[in-house]
Amino acid sequence: MPQSATVRGLLAQFSAARQADESSGFYRLSAFESVLEKQRDQLPLFAPVMLGLGIIAWQTWGSQFGPAIYCAIFGVILLAFFGGMQFRTFQLLFWAALLIGLGFGAIALKSEMVAATPLQSPRILTFNGRIESVEDVSAREIVRYRLRTGQFNGLPETIRVNIPLQHHRREFQSGAIIRLKARLMPPPGPAIPRGYDFSRQAWFSGIGATGSALGPPTLVTPSQSNDDFWSSARESLSSYIRAAMPEGTGAIGAALLVGTRGAISESDAQALRNSGMAHLLSVSGLHVSAVVGGAFFLISRLLALFPVIALRFAVPLIAASGAALIAVCYTLLTGAEVPTIRACIAALLILIALAMGREALSLRLLATGAFAVLLFWPESLAGPSFQLSFSAVATIIILHESPLMQRFISRRDEPMLFRMGRLILSLLITGAAIELALAPIALFHFHKSGLYGALANIVAIPLTTFFIMPLQLLGLVFDQLGLGAVFWWLSGQGVAVIIAIAHVVSGAPGAVLALPAMPYWAFAALVGGALWCAILKGRPRLWGLVPILLGAVAAFLAPYPDMLVTGDGRHLAIVEKSGELILLRPGAGDYALSMLSENAATMQPPIAIDAWDKAQCSSDICTFLVHKQGRNWTILATRTHFLVPSMELAAACKRVDIVVSERYLPMSCKPRWFKADRGFFDRHGGLAIYFNRPHVESVADGLAHQPWSTLGPKQRTPKRPLPTEGKSKI
Repeated sequence: MPQSATVRGLLAQFSAARQADESSGFYRLSAFESVLEKQRDQLPLFAPVMLGLGIIAWQTWGSQFGPAIYCAIFGVILLAFFGGMQFRTFQLLFWAALLIGLGFGAIALKSEMVAATPLQSPRILTFNGRIESVEDVSAREIVRYRLRTGQFNGLPETIRVNIPLQHHRREFQSGAIIRLKARLMPPPGPAIPRGYDFSRQAWFSGIGATGSALGPPTLVTPSQSNDDFWSSARESLSSYIRAAMPEGTGAIGAALLVGTRGAISESDAQALRNSGMAHLLSVSGLHVSAVVGGAFFLISRLLALFPVIALRFAVPLIAASGAALIAVCYTLLTGAEVPTIRACIAALLILIALAMGREALSLRLLATGAFAVLLFWPESLAGPSFQLSFSAVATIIILHESPLMQRFISRRDEPMLFRMGRLILSLLITGAAIELALAPIALFHFHKSGLYGALANIVAIPLTTFFIMPLQLLGLVFDQLGLGAVFWWLSGQGVAVIIAIAHVVSGAPGAVLALPAMPYWAFAALVGGALWCAILKGRPRLWGLVPILLGAVAAFLAPYPDMLVTGDGRHLAIVEKSGELILLRPGAGDYALSMLSENAATMQPPIAIDAWDKAQCSSDICTFLVHKQGRNWTILATRTHFLVPSMELAAACKRVDIVVSERYLPMSCKPRWFKADRGFFDRHGGLAIYFNRPHVESVADGLAHQPWSTLGPKQRTPKRPLPTEGKSKI
């Protein structure tokens, strides 16, 4: 009996302790610990994700929030230590905080290291510059020079100048000093909200000004030595390929092999983008893997022919070393751009794995490559190239690691026809999965995504990897014997097939899905949910479907902008419900037109405002009406620099809701809701105006805190109250 009482007492104490643990949260902590324990092999894959969160924090808030962020990180680290590092939960908190701080510090440090103070205002002057690199952009009939100025007359150290193609001379090469007159301006930011931000790229590239030459340059000092061997070799090889291949195919042929895209016509480039084959034009994973794989195969087979070497040395190790050297040289030859560097790092890791007898491609290997790229090139995270390339590779790995796909592609005793059909179907499934994974990224950055890319790439990728590029290499080799013409002709026919497929696919009905700018949180939900599903195993990964569904719904329900205005105030576009784009200035250039069309998510040809029945225009001013949500909005826009009598302008402003002008307007111009003139655009940049829930988004809303931005403080909505419905009608 006493023993029984003792046991009952111990059980009561244990039950009370457990209830206390449950009430205090320790029971829930232990349950979470068990989940983490089951996922322990997957947790290291979150390292690049945490590093990326730190980079995103800097991109969102800037360096000025660094002290607050590091204080929060320090607090989390202290919490982890006091909570007990023997628990996996607190270990996870510790490493997450440490990696987020590392990511924030990496991009903040990189920004300070490469910082080049941008030119403060446009200038026209004559100066001397030392050529650092020459880029052929013959499709636009220009050549692009990167010049070092020595900060002459207050100029930035490095600038970029476009020279008309007819003014380029053979002597103008890397190392030469030239004298030229040019119109220079600060690197331009986004013309409209969510547009392409060249000023960011220029900041991290060390470019402080861009411009165009006014007249032909003159040679001051010839190049004494080739300071940029790889750049010169790339341009020489590109010119050689374009001359050797059949007409109309050389520009894309050069892009496939060495990555020079400047000579590709805009129609071909647009067709490749709409058909989902634009990745062929950027030297990245496909090209590097083809070169490295071919090199590894050839070296290993050649060494196997010599028994003295094959029996005494590790042939795979020698072949991997040779392929690694070729990968580095090919990366330098193609310009060592970030996508190529990423692919080179991945190729080197795969070669190391092969040499060690480990699995060649896995999520751990991909995470290692992503971590290295983000640590040394943290600015690449915000670009579509990084997101697209790593997402594509991750999709391939996850798909082909799934038991269902492994059973489907496993070799079996079956007729050759069935085997080929299975291979083609597996390529189609892989392509469709990649297109599905990349669609949110393409929609976020470009506001459109090709729907038939999987079908097009079934032909394009094998054709490029196993036909065009090998024939080009054979052409280079046999040209030394005068026998390369047939190889160049055959590779040209392959390129012609790719061009034809691109135009057919891009012109097919419904080939392109276009959506307006999705909310940032929706894109974050899509990416976060996809990462959750990709990294975790078992049932917990299914929770990632929740943010994916929420993000997808928000993306498809995102409102279309009703009016877009570029940062100079010149180009205004009205977006109709039917998808028509009404332009204030029908003579807008190709760049402005494509930018407005993409952000308006329309593929229809634009309409001049003079032909629009809702507008009344003179040569100087247009007044038009937009009907949204059961009410009318009246807008007045100027389209010349000529002054309008102030009394007439003031009276016109009082009758409208919005006034937009590229020039300064007098104080007497007071519309009922919102005025944007030259002063406003100088401070806030381009605009996207929404009438459903009336508000104005400006470029400054997302960029004013960045060091490369010249815009002023944020102003998300006009200060004037909304006009009443009765006053807003004409």
